[in-house]
Amino acid sequence: MVERTDVVFEAEGRVALRGWFFIPDGSGPHPGITMAHGFAGVKEHGLEPFARAFAEDGFAVLVHDHRTFGASDGEPRQDVDPWQQITDWRRAVTYLESRPEVDADRIGLWGTSYAGGHAIVMGATDRRLRAVVSQVPTTNGYATGLRRVPPEAVAALEESFAEDERGQLRGEAPRTVTIVSADPSVPASYRMQEAIDFYLQPTPEGAWENRVTIRSTRVARMYEPGRFAARVSPTPLLMVVGETDTVVGSDLALATYERALEPKRLQIIRGGHFDPYVKQFDVASGAARAWFREHLAA
Repeated sequence: MVERTDVVFEAEGRVALRGWFFIPDGSGPHPGITMAHGFAGVKEHGLEPFARAFAEDGFAVLVHDHRTFGASDGEPRQDVDPWQQITDWRRAVTYLESRPEVDADRIGLWGTSYAGGHAIVMGATDRRLRAVVSQVPTTNGYATGLRRVPPEAVAALEESFAEDERGQLRGEAPRTVTIVSADPSVPASYRMQEAIDFYLQPTPEGAWENRVTIRSTRVARMYEPGRFAARVSPTPLLMVVGETDTVVGSDLALATYERALEPKRLQIIRGGHFDPYVKQFDVASGAARAWFREHLAA
């Protein structure tokens, strides 16, 4: 039976990162997998089923909340800095390889959505990883920003960035906006119903807040992890892409896959950005399980 325990480890700046550690049946050391969520998500947003599926295959699995989110420490709260998250994730790899239950020579990484982009960067820059899975990844924040913000709204968005900067100079905390809202009068990162349903799914009290810093959006529009795709090789890369993903752009993800070198594999799933977590869970998790078994089991 898979055992789940709460864990904590220290990242850069003595910030405590917290998460779950899943230990499979049998004597170790086991191959390990490290996992993290996407933009403003927490581990309670549908990651446990993936982690348990991997653990049932004999992998020791670490799932952590990014700094400033969920159970992890860090200030200002609800702030998404992709490069800091990548730095922290590297520390998570180091923590995972230090665990006595884990074979440090057989570690893989799984990231989804925004962290699917991180997975590409990590695969390209950390040779401790033996296999990488990038699910519905952000690959080009600039291009997706052009698609998601209508031209007539760009000036107001840029002014909100500038006002946030001016406020911080005056000593104010970074300003925040709502992550999901169907109310057009409320500034929000996402308005589509599938995003609202995903982020507002039941989570334990205090596990998640429906807000994110405005500067997180500015950085997201500058973040282009797909540029690292050709550098992941020789680390094996699996990309899971939704055929109708309008959040990160199916075409952008597929173009990134084309730039990646062998060994690589592409798994197309029916549906959009949030379908891997429920409707297409068996396909998405099955492809990842097979990839990790192929590259980590031996």
